[in-house]
Amino acid sequence: MAAAAAVASEDAIGQLRSLMDDIEEPLKRSFENVHQGNPTNVLIRFLKAREYDVSKAHTMLEESLRWRVENDIDNILARPIVPSELYRAVRDSQPIGLSGFTREGHPVFAIGAGLSTLDKASDHYYVQSHIQINEYRDRVILPTAAKKYGIQSSTCVKVLDMTGLRLSALNQIKLLTTMSTIDALNYPEKTMTYYIVNVPYIFSACWKVVKPLLQERTRKKIQVLQGSGRDELLTIMDYASLPHFCKREGSSRRSNDGTDNCYSLDHPFHQQLYSHTKQNHMNLESDELIKHGSVHVEVPESDTEKLFIAKTIESEMRKIANQNERTASLTGIEVNGH
Repeated sequence: MAAAAAVASEDAIGQLRSLMDDIEEPLKRSFENVHQGNPTNVLIRFLKAREYDVSKAHTMLEESLRWRVENDIDNILARPIVPSELYRAVRDSQPIGLSGFTREGHPVFAIGAGLSTLDKASDHYYVQSHIQINEYRDRVILPTAAKKYGIQSSTCVKVLDMTGLRLSALNQIKLLTTMSTIDALNYPEKTMTYYIVNVPYIFSACWKVVKPLLQERTRKKIQVLQGSGRDELLTIMDYASLPHFCKREGSSRRSNDGTDNCYSLDHPFHQQLYSHTKQNHMNLESDELIKHGSVHVEVPESDTEKLFIAKTIESEMRKIANQNERTASLTGIEVNGH
């Protein structure tokens, strides 16, 4: 059975490769930028995302390349967010960073899901920053890791810290769904495993409802860990690569040390990324000042499944909010002796 599946997979890869050989020139150039010399990895990712249906994978990949060309995604790493104070505000309200690598060489991205506010800039800046991190991961981080660790990997690990998650996160659902849609349609199968740590009641209640709605392939990638998840994560990475909020129980809040806190603009990852975009801008348009203003990216339409999940999360969080209000009301009655 396994041998037959392997043959079928190889056949699907061959068919998709033949179809991609015939794409038009602007898409072909963008495809080269995406695959970074390893087209097979890209073909496999898009095939996985469409359950190895060659026709659907081809349509998905071609639409993704059109999106890249129409929105000039290939040059987004030459569009720094300026001034730097604005970029710092984006970083402070959209906590994400590279904390290190697994022992196998997969990048470890830390995400402060609970601390995220996404309220210091327009949505366009957050989308721009999100795509820039994706592109820097794919064009710089992963190729560098491949050389260092001797692997041909196109995937990363994400550790999501839920510390600080509040019902006010309801305000972020639309923007988070937008970024999730961009990832699903244009960067499929880039995350090997999602580790979720420091889980509060709000997340547990939502997860209980959402988990059955996810595709089995997605469900298998998500692991909800006890506490900070330190012990489990140390089985796949060294202590130095642990996100700062996992290094000891109860240390989930932001570290004051910018070199340790990978969310911070002062962390080497963000310093290198920001320098990279500014240098690329100079190389691309050496005689032009860096323009203020965000890059406006056309967002692909969310599929019905994603919209349904987003609405389910929103509904569950509203239920919790209503329960809290009722509890607060009853407590007030008891305290006042009425």
